[in-house]
Amino acid sequence: MASVGLAEWIAAGRAIARRNLIRHEGTGHFTDRFEHGLSALTGARHVLTMTSGTNALVAALAAAGIGPGDEVLVPAYTWIATATAPLLVGAVPVLVEIDESLTMDPVDMARKITPHTRAVIPVHMGNSPANMDALLPIARRHGLVVVEDACQAVGVRYKDLHCGAMGDAGAFSFNGYKNINIGEGGALLTGDDALFVRARAWHDHGDPWRGHADRLNQPPVVGGSQRVSEVQGAMLGAQLAKLGPMLRRRQAWRAAVAQVLRRRADLRISPHHSEVNAVALNVIFATPAEAEAFAQRRGVTRVLDASGHIYTNWEAILAKRVIHPRMDPWAWAHRPIDYAPDMCPRTLDILARSCRIHLGQSYPARVAAVLATRLLLSPA
Repeated sequence: MASVGLAEWIAAGRAIARRNLIRHEGTGHFTDRFEHGLSALTGARHVLTMTSGTNALVAALAAAGIGPGDEVLVPAYTWIATATAPLLVGAVPVLVEIDESLTMDPVDMARKITPHTRAVIPVHMGNSPANMDALLPIARRHGLVVVEDACQAVGVRYKDLHCGAMGDAGAFSFNGYKNINIGEGGALLTGDDALFVRARAWHDHGDPWRGHADRLNQPPVVGGSQRVSEVQGAMLGAQLAKLGPMLRRRQAWRAAVAQVLRRRADLRISPHHSEVNAVALNVIFATPAEAEAFAQRRGVTRVLDASGHIYTNWEAILAKRVIHPRMDPWAWAHRPIDYAPDMCPRTLDILARSCRIHLGQSYPARVAAVLATRLLLSPA
């Protein structure tokens, strides 16, 4: 997660000093400047700052026309919001297995497509990019909307492109566990002008009063309120300035610790779809028992044991339990969509054999390598 300190305190103070903290009425334009900066960084033509990554996912699906009767492919290993977002626009999630990269398996994705599939949400999980070179062509062949969940990969690159800026839309999160951290917040990214206008309307009561001239003949729609304040925009600007240096430090850390771990014959470093940009480090063992034993070491976590991000923990979704019985997306689906704890066995097997390495992430790369040599190579 990104640190919060003096820079954010000063930025928030500057916004407060302007007195009017409402985004479209204040004179500081802190949120506007943040959006322009994030657009320049990622290459996304449009950025819309919102109250959460979840709301960014929902807005992207809604703006893309995803709704009742539609099926949306989501990986079985992700935060529950990825699967919840389709439900909040009336569609239903269909779970897809992951591969050893801990991201969506393109082969299983293609297998799960039906005539009712309208969208796919690849997740760049834990700063590890999904296999977009494989996923995007499959989606395009089938006419699927691609909404990238890059909430856990803000600023991370996939080859020469930025996570979140490759599909029809992308979602970032700025909550306390993310690469940009203001406690809570998010952003929608897109290069589609009409999708942006529709998402902006969805996030601000139809967008009829804010003076935006670029409506592209899109009429106002019923929407909610997911606007942020200028205090949030100011803090985001301070965080954005820290993002590049933080990720470069993480790249150096990852390279140094990975080099140490390659000396262990009993583990493999998990596949990564953009090795030169890697900032996350996962390893995989032949058996769950080996992974469980390795996870007893300092700075190591077995993925299966320490994550609410696994589909088996999504109680409300597995039970198909909604807030009101007549607001039931599964009842609007064209076919029965059911879930079971054992429905994605390959995902569970991979997670049971995988460990996440976080040892020494806050230290210089050389120090982290020394720690890894002492704590991860020595006999247990």
